[in-house]
Amino acid sequence: QEEDALACGIDRFARIVSTGCDAPGTILDLCSQEFMNIYRETNLIISKGQGNFESLYGIEKPIYFLFRVKCAVVANDVGCSVGDIILKRGG
Repeated sequence: QEEDALACGIDRFARIVSTGCDAPGTILDLCSQEFMNIYRETNLIISKGQGNFESLYGIEKPIYFLFRVKCAVVANDVGCSVGDIILKRGG
């Protein structure tokens, strides 16, 4: 969420843009045109949250996923335990 990005100071280094989508992950077909234009042009994405991992993992973009594992299914998929905080490269 934007509040999290602002709280940790990401706005000092990067532009914060909403996806325009109310889903708990990033569903590209539901995202705003502004977001999609930036998404298509970028060469590195840092994606926060398990919902984004679940909706974007496997897409052919250089994405790094940062999230706390909240369920056994995802923990099994990424090879860790529920509650772990991980950084996983996708794409």
